[in-house]
Amino acid sequence: MLTGKLVKLRALEPSDAEVLHRWNEDPEVGRWMVNDYPLSRAQVLKRCEERSHNTYGDLTLCVETLAEGRAIGVAALTGAEPESGRAELTIFVGEAEFRGGGYGTDAVRVLCRYGFDSMRLHGISLWVVAENAGACHVYRKLGFVEEGRQRESFFRDGRWHDMLLMSVLEGELVD
Repeated sequence: MLTGKLVKLRALEPSDAEVLHRWNEDPEVGRWMVNDYPLSRAQVLKRCEERSHNTYGDLTLCVETLAEGRAIGVAALTGAEPESGRAELTIFVGEAEFRGGGYGTDAVRVLCRYGFDSMRLHGISLWVVAENAGACHVYRKLGFVEEGRQRESFFRDGRWHDMLLMSVLEGELVD
């Protein structure tokens, strides 16, 4: 089991559809994310039921609190290839009361540690909106460094925002 100090990560289940639908409807959750078009509960349930199993190249996990076992978010490593030893990380904390309490930081740390130790990745990268100060702080605290900037590539709130490419290499992750 993938556990940290505050969270555990597990496979998504069809029973997670209701909470995923609620998070998808929350404007604060989707503020800095590239989102699909709105989905009905039935569509979210169908996606959960038909979701292919996790693989080396596409690992998507539910973030749960360690103490209560409450689903609070989703974290993923995608695009992993053994030849390159790299993957892309995405994460969000859907439950508002768990944002800013270290749960997202713990989930990123656990998932990166799994990527480096079990998947034998050498590097993990991510894209983040430059103005998402909270997320940038978390990533830097964990050892991610800025590798590049894609100028005005994300449209939200009536204007364009820069995206940062950040990465952490094996051995750089701060525990």
